[in-house]
Amino acid sequence: MPVIICMLRGVNLGGRNMIRMEELKGLCLGLKLKNVETFIQSGNVIFSSEEKDLEKLCKRIQDAIEKKVGFRPAVILRTAAELRKVIQKNPFAKRDGIDPSNYLVTFLAAAPGKEQIQKTLAIPTGPEELRIIGREVFIYFINGQGRSDLSWSKVERALGTSGTGRNWNSVTKMMAIADRLEALG
Repeated sequence: MPVIICMLRGVNLGGRNMIRMEELKGLCLGLKLKNVETFIQSGNVIFSSEEKDLEKLCKRIQDAIEKKVGFRPAVILRTAAELRKVIQKNPFAKRDGIDPSNYLVTFLAAAPGKEQIQKTLAIPTGPEELRIIGREVFIYFINGQGRSDLSWSKVERALGTSGTGRNWNSVTKMMAIADRLEALG
């Protein structure tokens, strides 16, 4: 049974769009998803599902959240195989000294086109390093994300699609959970 990583955008930030992870887990179990596990409070849930149509599954999850808690977050889904490829394509993998807490992967709702990528890469990034590979944006914040002048809203407008970011530590921990769930069969 395929394992899917589900990431909610903009939940549990600054007291807005609150959803408890126990609530999210129960909601997923109610949708007949299997082996449901949540990871930290930022809206990550990993599960097994027979559903092949990820767009349909995404909408089902959004509908259920909206019905349960009254807001509709963006939901980004990746299969375990897709997340594994993201990790394999890490553009900073061979560089020493990368602080994983300053390294963000933004998972996009859709792959940007060539023109959108060119617009995005033209945005001044300061000391930050930004790479776009498929449906992911990899950003290394040299001095930390909180000190950066890089405007995500400008990046998102240029890309023409929304996304949700996770630091590298979270990405690798979610992959470890997905690997464990895959081993369950």
